[in-house]
Amino acid sequence: MYVLRSLRAGFSRIAPLSLGVTLALTQVNVSFAETINSALASAYNNNPTLNAQRAATRAVDESITIAKSGYRPTITANANIGLSRNILNNSETRTVITPSGNLGQAPIGSTQTDLVPRGFGVVINQTLWDSYLTQNNVNSARAAVSASQQALRNSEQNILFNGAAAYLDVLRDRSIVVFQRRSLEFLNEQVRSEQTRFDVGEATRTDVAQARASRAAAQASVSLAAANLRTSEAVYRQVIGNDPKKLSSVKGVARKFPTSTGKGMVIAKREHPAIKSTQYLVDQAIFNVKSAESGLLPRVDLQAQASRNYQTNSSRTSATSQSVTATLTVPIYQGGAQSGQIRQNKETLGQRRIQVDESVDSVRAAVVSAYSQYQGAKASLAANQEQLKAAKLALEGAAEERKVGQRTTLDVLDTQTQVINAQISLANSNRDLKVAGYAILSSIGRLSAKTLGLQVAIYEPEVHKQAVEDKWFGLRTPSGN
Repeated sequence: MYVLRSLRAGFSRIAPLSLGVTLALTQVNVSFAETINSALASAYNNNPTLNAQRAATRAVDESITIAKSGYRPTITANANIGLSRNILNNSETRTVITPSGNLGQAPIGSTQTDLVPRGFGVVINQTLWDSYLTQNNVNSARAAVSASQQALRNSEQNILFNGAAAYLDVLRDRSIVVFQRRSLEFLNEQVRSEQTRFDVGEATRTDVAQARASRAAAQASVSLAAANLRTSEAVYRQVIGNDPKKLSSVKGVARKFPTSTGKGMVIAKREHPAIKSTQYLVDQAIFNVKSAESGLLPRVDLQAQASRNYQTNSSRTSATSQSVTATLTVPIYQGGAQSGQIRQNKETLGQRRIQVDESVDSVRAAVVSAYSQYQGAKASLAANQEQLKAAKLALEGAAEERKVGQRTTLDVLDTQTQVINAQISLANSNRDLKVAGYAILSSIGRLSAKTLGLQVAIYEPEVHKQAVEDKWFGLRTPSGN
């Protein structure tokens, strides 16, 4: 009777597991648990990789200002000061009265003049015509900024997906640790039960050894599950920015994406930031070719300057000058450098066009893979739920049959292992299904803070671009740095 009570006690310890993954994941106090959206909001605001990409995008914004400087004049001021000494040697003579009172000739000798020349001036240069060089440079810079903004969107998608996967990994690994520990508790009871039966002569050494072997395997599984959990928590900390505490269950994002692969593909080709970024890079390369070709065409520049120069001597003279000069420059031969740059930019343009096709292929593969994984995880989840039900029934039947001698201790332990494996498989399937949903959103280009409804201030790169593209001067960034 003691053995039966021990077995029942062991089964009662694992009975809560039969409720499946959902119950295990919701045993925390939900009122104080962090939701996946709040975790993703932390990643959106604080992830260093994402913030670095935002800074890189802001840096690219300044290329528009730099390109527009070709429309504007340049003004330089100059000043100079020096020292000059002029010595005049004269071989002529002059008539002088000698000490004796007679007239005589004496050399004139040398004369020395010291001067301190100095002056200041202002020079203004203005391009009147550069064969559309500046216009093409500005258009190239705008395309580069647009490409950078799309790259930022893609980076946001990657961070949000990694955050969702990390959150779900922690949930899964925590539930697996619970399952393994409860299995170990059951096996501890089983070892005590078999030892008691052996002591009273109702069991053999083999029964005790089998129970202890199963317990040792369970101890190893607990250690492995704990190690996997620590790894998942470390990744969570890296992506989200804080330690995972109490986490609430996840409903998934199935309602936020189309159900068919074909519809998802249409959206991805139209909206995915990876494709749009490479398309803007093609535009940039086109304008770079035009800019290089402008170097073979004439240009007209205007220069205005005014200066005043002083010389310190007996007459204290000064000179003032003003001039306005228009210069026409017509390139004739530049040593082949400009032609080489044009050819180089054309090859880059061809590369960018190939990269568009490459990005389309990559996105197409990602969409098909994400939908396939989602469907596979959905089917696996249903199958594992049925497997768990069957394993529970098998465990209950094995325990009853064990009481009447139709099953051995090893049979019961094997059935218990099947229950644990079914629960772990169900936890993995649940995780895979939710992660695949986020993967679909990412593959079609719609995994964003707006789509997920995150409670954050949406970062708008266009705001910084508009703040700096027409600045004529100033060293501080819009943020005050």
